[in-house]
This record gives sequence, C-alpha cells and structure tokens, in this order.
Amino acid sequence: MPPAMAPSTQTAIDGPMSLPFDRCDHISRHIGPNVFPNFFLFSRLVRWAHKPLTAVRDLTFGFEASYAQLLTDVLYLRNRLRQLLDPSIVQRIDQEEEVFILLLGPAGYEFTVGFLALIALGAVIVPISPDLPVKEATYFATKSQAAAVITAERCIDLGTGLQEEIRTSGSPSFCTLSIRPHLMQPCLDPSEFLVSSDRYMDLNKSGYVIFTSGTTGPPKGAVKRRGFLYDVASQFSDQHGISEGDLVLHTLPVHHATGITVTLLPFLWSGGEIEFRSGGFDTAWTWERIRRADLDFFSGVPTIYMRLMRHYEQHLSKLPHAAQYAAGAEHIRAMLCGTSALPRSLQQKWTKLRGGKPILTRFGGTEFGNGFTVSPSLAQQGVPDGSVGKKGPGVDLILSNDGEILIRNTLLFSKYLNDERATLDALNPDGYFKTGDIARREGDFYFILGRASIDIMKSGGYKISALDIEREIMGLEYVAEAMVVGVEDEEFGQRVAAAIVLRDDLREKLTLDELRQDLRSSLAGYKMPTILRVVSELRKNATGKVIKKALVNELFPESGHDDVQRWVSRKVSSKL
Repeated sequence: MPPAMAPSTQTAIDGPMSLPFDRCDHISRHIGPNVFPNFFLFSRLVRWAHKPLTAVRDLTFGFEASYAQLLTDVLYLRNRLRQLLDPSIVQRIDQEEEVFILLLGPAGYEFTVGFLALIALGAVIVPISPDLPVKEATYFATKSQAAAVITAERCIDLGTGLQEEIRTSGSPSFCTLSIRPHLMQPCLDPSEFLVSSDRYMDLNKSGYVIFTSGTTGPPKGAVKRRGFLYDVASQFSDQHGISEGDLVLHTLPVHHATGITVTLLPFLWSGGEIEFRSGGFDTAWTWERIRRADLDFFSGVPTIYMRLMRHYEQHLSKLPHAAQYAAGAEHIRAMLCGTSALPRSLQQKWTKLRGGKPILTRFGGTEFGNGFTVSPSLAQQGVPDGSVGKKGPGVDLILSNDGEILIRNTLLFSKYLNDERATLDALNPDGYFKTGDIARREGDFYFILGRASIDIMKSGGYKISALDIEREIMGLEYVAEAMVVGVEDEEFGQRVAAAIVLRDDLREKLTLDELRQDLRSSLAGYKMPTILRVVSELRKNATGKVIKKALVNELFPESGHDDVQRWVSRKVSSKL
C-alpha cells in the first residue's frame, strides 16, 4: 500500500490566504453547446452513446431512441432552456445557487429527456404529477419557488395554466417550455459529445425534490443531494446485477421515487433499455407483453401482482397456450415488489409460476431511499415469509424501543424544502431519520408491521399489526383485496376492522362469522376481525397504496352503516 499523501500547502498565485491552487480558477470555463457538466452520470452515458444500444422505447407516445439520440436531445433542450430562462436565473444556476424547475409529464421519453436536461443545466428537478389541477400544481410551484416548468405535450394545458397563475401571483419571469418540439433532433456523432474538464459538479448541492404523499398534512418536499442521483443508480444496479442491454418494462409513475430510482436511473447507468408503458395499468396488455419472453426486469407493487395473478388464474391458465405466459414470467430475471412483502399465498403462486424464482421485495421511503432489500443472491438462500429482507449494505439502521425504524444512509434527504423545523423534528438527537414504520427483527431479517399511526392497533391491551392480518386475509382464495384498520371502541380501545374486495368469480357474499372461521387456523383470537365491510373497491394513490387514513372514516363511520357487520363476544378477552 503506498504511503498516505500529506495535505497540500500550495496556495493560489494571488495570495497566501486563498484556497489551494486549482487550474480551473485561472482559465476560462470548459463549456459549450455540446459539453456536458463533469458529473459521473454523463461520463457514463457518453460512453454508452458510443455503442449501438437502445436507451428508451416509449410505447405510449411512439418514441425510440439510442443513447446517442437521447444525449443529443438532452443537449438541445438544455441549451434551449438557457436561452429561454431569465438571464438572472441562468446566472444563479451558473453560480451553483438553488434554482428549482418543475418537470411535468407521464413516464416516457419526454420525461427522461427533461430529467437529464435539468441535471445538465444545473437546476434542481421537481417532478410533479401530470394529473393535478392547476390549483394543486400551484402549491408545488410556490413551495419550491420554482423558476419554470417544462412539460410533456400531454400536460401543455396544465403548464400554461400554471404559468398564468404564478405570473399573476407576482413572479413575472416564470415560464413554461414544452419538451416535445425539441426531441428527435439530428443525431450527433458520439465523438461530438464532450464532458467538461472543469471541477466535478458539487455532489452535496441539491439535485432533486420528491414530495411526500401528504397523508398526514400538506405534502413536504424531500430534497435529495445531487450525488443521490448517481449513488442510487449505481447501488441498485450493483444489488440486482443490471447490465448492458437489460430490458425493463416501466409502468410506474415518475413523480414518485420508485419510478425514477428503480426503473429509470439504474438502467440508464447500466446501459440498459427502458420500455415505457404509461397511463393506467392494463393487466391484460402486461401479460401479453410478458408472454413475449424478452423482459429482464419488472417492478410493481402488491396490488399489481395481485391483479396479474388473478387475471392469470381466471383467464390465461385456461388457454391452450397458457404455458407461454408462464414461460414469459419465468424468463424475467428479477420481478421486484415495493412498499411491502407479498401475502404468503400470493408469493407462493408467483414462485411456482416462475419455476422457483420468487418476487424480490424491497422496502424504502421518500426520505431515505432503500432501507431493506431482497437481492437475487439472498432470494436463492431463502427468505422467511413476510420478510422485507436484510438491511442494505452500508445502511446504519436501528429499531427504537417501540420498534420504529431509525435510519441513516448515503441516500438520506438533506432537508424538507423551506421547512427547517420539520426537518429537525424528523430526526432523533443522533441524526437518525424517524421513519414512522414499525418493524421486528428475527436474526438478520426484518418484518414490517406497519405505520405507527395507522397500521399498529391497540385492542384489549394487545399491540397488533394490521399488515400481519391483511396478509392472512389475502391468503384466502376468495379475497381479491383487503384493508385492515383500527376502529375506535370504548370497550377495547380499538376493534380490528377489515374491508374486503371479493373475487367475483368465486364468491358474491361473505359474513363476518365465515371470515373468522376461515382465519381461525392462522390468526390468534385477539387478532380476529370483529368488524367487516365487503366493498367493490379500495381507493389507492398513484403508487398503488390503499389510502387508509381517508378510508377508515369513510367505510367505518361513527354513525354506523348498513353494510358494516359487527361481532360481539359473550366473554371479554383482554390482557388487562
């Protein structure tokens, strides 16, 4: 091992009190229309551009682009933005000040070009939902003090309405730029792409903002450092073995973290191919796409995997060519599931269909990225039912006395946007982020019990995990979807209440007594639902999560409802 180098004492030529000498302080900047900033991601993309690789295939909007075409369009849009923005805004960007720009659009090529162009510009990216009304979009623009919005063609009306609203409210320089007119420019030869020899972009500066779901108040903007964009891409790629040419089907929204940090950036980093299919999730179409047996990766949430399996069992398994669908699913090297572990029975069905390969669980959060993961190698060794795997490499993670997950890692947010108080309140005295998620640990494996505020119920002196009960209910063949919540009760504190969507091909009605009887072999008596409501659907947010906080009072109102079944025991069972 070579000896460690002593710190340099050389100073700049203009005096002993200056910073250490650096050539960049004494020469003109290395910039230009074909020059990318000195950032790891662009160096990597430029290298991929020298190979005949497809970067993006956008099935919804009809784009297909190589890495060379992608970088050509990124440069063109970046340069157009520098011309359009107010000169004072461009000056602030060049001085490495925080300038936030909204990115508005569905998953696809337009979004990808816009995302990379904003990195190349040096702005802070703020993706927002393409389905917002102007009033709600104005909240995000105002909260981030955005200088502009760039929009996909589908969102032009929203972008224009937002511009009018922001300018009227006192920001006359706020502007809107449509992405599509700047796409598919004459493709540059890869030798024309240059990467600046200036200093590296400051990795600790703000690079990206992702807003929380807003279930406990107005959405908060979690600010991620610029280095996060590189780190999350390389980490995920390494953990799952993504390599050059790997094909991923991207069906997730991109204004939430997973659509960017799982199925976008890691594949660009690795020279993979991203096939976009945006809009509402289409179960039948997705199975036909899987049937072609050429996908390498797919990512979804439990709801997606439930719907896919239900469609396979009800329709595809009965077809003469059913084996083609199974072969397509088995061909996928890694099928990933975020937010929570799959119910045991559903995981078993997928593992059997895929020839012994399970769905790989990952669990994370807006503020901290990925906390736990089931990598392909770990899955081969075996993972206990219901576990979200082991903590990720390098992650500093502990459980509080109450079981709350406390975490520090390289992907941790730097702050909540314009909210110092909320940022500090989210951390404990040692700097761990308080996730609000409750877990238990068995050996090196972790099991999520739920959110402290909604998924942990206290009934008759017992502390009960709603997720544990949901997994058992979902194991019943006739159940399509299930939600378990605590409903306030004078006698028990809370009662275990279940809202269930039935599989209409197997069952039309369900009584609470029948449900309890079917759960008797898998649930302790104190965990049994004592309230039941059968519903036609459970409303969800854009990432497929059931909106429990909104539904608990809606489905189980204090005043009661004719469709709510209640069970009353002749004896009181309590720990007290």
